[in-house]
Amino acid sequence: MPARTTTLTARALLLDMDGTLVNSDAVVERHWRLWAQEHGLDPEQALKVVHGRQGYATMAELLPDRPMAENHAENAVMLERETADMDGVIPVPGALAFLTAIASAPHALVTSADRPLAEARMAAAGLSMPDVRVTAEDVSASKPDPEGFVKGAAELGFSAAECVVFEDSEAGILAARAAGMRVVGVGERAEALGPDLQVTDLTELGVTVQDGLITIVDIRATG
Repeated sequence: MPARTTTLTARALLLDMDGTLVNSDAVVERHWRLWAQEHGLDPEQALKVVHGRQGYATMAELLPDRPMAENHAENAVMLERETADMDGVIPVPGALAFLTAIASAPHALVTSADRPLAEARMAAAGLSMPDVRVTAEDVSASKPDPEGFVKGAAELGFSAAECVVFEDSEAGILAARAAGMRVVGVGERAEALGPDLQVTDLTELGVTVQDGLITIVDIRATG
């Protein structure tokens, strides 16, 4: 596990959405609890797997003997249900100020949501979509595969070493590590996973952008 730090510098940022910028736990847990019950599974065990992954990957993990085609088909239905349900979707504390602070810096959204779900949740949380985004339609493999972060860095034109990832989930942090990137962990799910810098939410970060260098500081350590 890497040593924790209180300051990171980068040339580009790659941002997860759910749990990092947007708190959608109420919706995610509502629909996945129902899905687990419909399939005779323990909802609490299902919720340990769902965060950070695309739905079909969660289904494959929980129903390993089921054909993948069924997972993809059912995931399409799940995405439609979640996109129609914004009840309880709110911004992670500090998300709006954070996005404002990095507006002039290269950054991309890298999410396991598809485009309609990502746009709906960001709008429900009152947040603007980054110009560069990598959604479920853009990758062939779900987190913890690093493909999404690799693509995000490539679209921004930076190497893995120049990027810092913001993530909340095990799948997301594993994906970032596999891509060779440093990680800011956001929220309690990230705490035990060894991010380079860990915060409860985005209010605990200070961000400055100067001469192309992004400096990220845990303000609790400097206050």
